[in-house]
Amino acid sequence: MKTMKRFSMKWLALAAIAIGFVLPSQAQTLGNFYGNIDWQFNFPRGTEFVKKGSGWGMNFEGGYYLTDNFSVGGFLDYHSNHKYIPRQTMHPTGNSALNADQQHTLFQLPFGAVGRYTFNREGLFQPYFSLKLGPQYARLKTEFNALQETDNTWGFYVSPEIGANIFPWVYRPGLHVAAYYSYATNKGHLLTYGVDKVSNFGFRVGLAF
Repeated sequence: MKTMKRFSMKWLALAAIAIGFVLPSQAQTLGNFYGNIDWQFNFPRGTEFVKKGSGWGMNFEGGYYLTDNFSVGGFLDYHSNHKYIPRQTMHPTGNSALNADQQHTLFQLPFGAVGRYTFNREGLFQPYFSLKLGPQYARLKTEFNALQETDNTWGFYVSPEIGANIFPWVYRPGLHVAAYYSYATNKGHLLTYGVDKVSNFGFRVGLAF
């Protein structure tokens, strides 16, 4: 899990450096395009498979303003949550028993379209609200003894978000902060555990372009 966290932060740094070289330095030259790259922390809701919040995730988003305030674009983010289960005896089927501890992992990868309405677009502080829609791939995994089981699922994803782009200096990039809720229809089953729909509360901190 520490390796995954280092991987996320490494990608955040590399993406920021790459975009910093590619994009023009002055904010005004970006025109109607915007972009965000974020580290994110989430709290899963409504499932016993995993319950603890985690910071093993990232968000990528970009779009184009069709009017002074309204933009459309695309997004992709990923997140992993984990839960340790102490040793216990389980009965996956009526005629079998398994005694082991477990490490649960829920990996989520939503992507799709985003619509955003931004206030005060010419200011240093630019609050907004947005709505994201698209499919979500989710992988449920449990590791026990030297074995593991996985279940790969697909569902429909929807996520309202409020946030702000902040540009305290003349040259880009700036700062991005956001809070979001997400809901997906993914369903899965492993051993004696089941997941029926996945929802999260979370926040993001990153770079604004």
